[in-house]
Parts: sequence; C-alpha cells; structure tokens
Amino acid sequence: MTQVAVAENPVSPLVPIVGKIIKIVTETPDVKTFHVSTPDGNKPFTPAPGQLGMLSLLNVGEAMFSITTQGPNHLEFAIKKTGVLTDALHESEVGQTVAVRGPYGNGFPIEFCKGKDLLFIGGGIGLAPVRSLINYCVENRDDFGKLQVIYGSRSPADLVFKDDILTNWPQVRDMQVDLTVDRGDDTWQGNVGFVPAFIEQLAPSPEGDKVCILCGPPIMIKFCLQSLAKLGFKNENIITTLEMRMKCGVGKCGRCNIGSCYVCLDGPVFSLAQLQTMPPEY
Repeated sequence: MTQVAVAENPVSPLVPIVGKIIKIVTETPDVKTFHVSTPDGNKPFTPAPGQLGMLSLLNVGEAMFSITTQGPNHLEFAIKKTGVLTDALHESEVGQTVAVRGPYGNGFPIEFCKGKDLLFIGGGIGLAPVRSLINYCVENRDDFGKLQVIYGSRSPADLVFKDDILTNWPQVRDMQVDLTVDRGDDTWQGNVGFVPAFIEQLAPSPEGDKVCILCGPPIMIKFCLQSLAKLGFKNENIITTLEMRMKCGVGKCGRCNIGSCYVCLDGPVFSLAQLQTMPPEY
C-alpha cells in the first residue's frame, strides 16, 4: 500500500492529516464510495452538507471531491474513475492510507431550506453532493417539509447509492423518489428518458416557496434550469453547485474564478439568482 507522510495535527488548511480507508462500496462499474476515518477511528473533520474535502495519495496526486455523507467516525467520498488519481483510488483496498484535508466551500443553505418543501434533482455522480443534504434532511426530518428526489443515470447499472434510492429514502415519511435512465434494459421497469424531460413530465409544483437543489453534468443542469423555469420556480429558490471548478480550495490558484467571484471561497453552492449576476456558466 502507498504510504503518506503528512502531519497528524495540521496548523494550516494546506496541511493534510492522515486518513485511512475503512470501507469501500462499489456503486457502479466506474464509481466507488470510500469511507475515510483517521487511524485512531475518528472523523477527520465535520463538514456541513455540500462542503468538499481534498484527498491525496503520495506520488500520485491530490484532488477535491464531494463529501457525499458522513457518519459518527468517518467521511464518505463517492469517486468516479476518470484519471490517474481516481484510477489509483479505485485500485486501493481497505486499510489504504490517504491524506485528507478540509472542509472547503460554503455548503447548502440549510436555514433557508428549513420549513420548506424540497426538490432534489441529481444526474449520475451529481447525486453525490446532493446526498449529503438529503441525508441531513432525513436525519432532521421534522425541520423540513415534503421531500422529493428526481434522479437519473445513463443506465440501470449506473445508478449510484442504490440502497438509498431504492429502499431507504422511499420509506421516509413524506418523501418521494422518482428515477429515470437514458437507456433501459430487460430488468428496468421505471421511466426511460432524460432528466429535464422527466422533470416536465412529473411537473413538481413550485408553490409554497419550494426549494430545488440541483446537481449533475453541466449540460443536464442547463436544460433542467429551463424546465424549472417553465414550471415557475423562482431563481432564488433554485440552488446548484459549481464544485467541478474547484482546485486549491483556498482562492490561490485562480482556476475557479468567475468574474470577480472565486467558487472555492464564495461557493461552490449558489442560487440561480446569484449566478445570473455573474458571467455565464451554463
């Protein structure tokens, strides 16, 4: 296993701490969820829903990932196999040492969402950051109104967090889960079609100041925003995340700036009303 030489007690947000992979869940052929704890069995840090963490492997690389949820002694990162670092992580085994630092970003506006009905829309691995807020709402169920999840993937095999979307969430009080895939197969009994069209088919009502939390591939977000506009959702009630723009996490590298805004410092969570004051991103 790759060993990581890092400080146990960081004094800077740029100094990682030692972490250890304690569990690996294969979600799809190219997505795995990694449960990361400290070597002494504690949670590396406590993020708010929507915040991110940096994971690294010595002599391989480092990257920013969504914290898809957390337990009492661990953080969970759902990671798609897309390059050198993610390939190496996918080859890791339980017990692998990693470096972890964070949290970064502003997280979802929980206080703004309290008392309101919530619509969660996710596409593919884009459900990962949204899942952190969904689980927070489930754990604090009385603080929120009705919950609806609309989630789509390329195929049934590409659906992530199957235990949640198929079993756990549908059993929660006043919670509805609607699934779609781009291409079905002989085993799929659900909807077949793209997420934006599925939204218009389901036609969730924006009444009651309902808040929509949206994350997925940029092209999906672009067309989902058009669908939500047709349904009458307010721009200030549509929340999305630009986490794919983040690199260093501390506003130094400049990779994530949009106009005068830095996604890692001012985001990655923004309302559509905020995005419309910035240079076009979708």
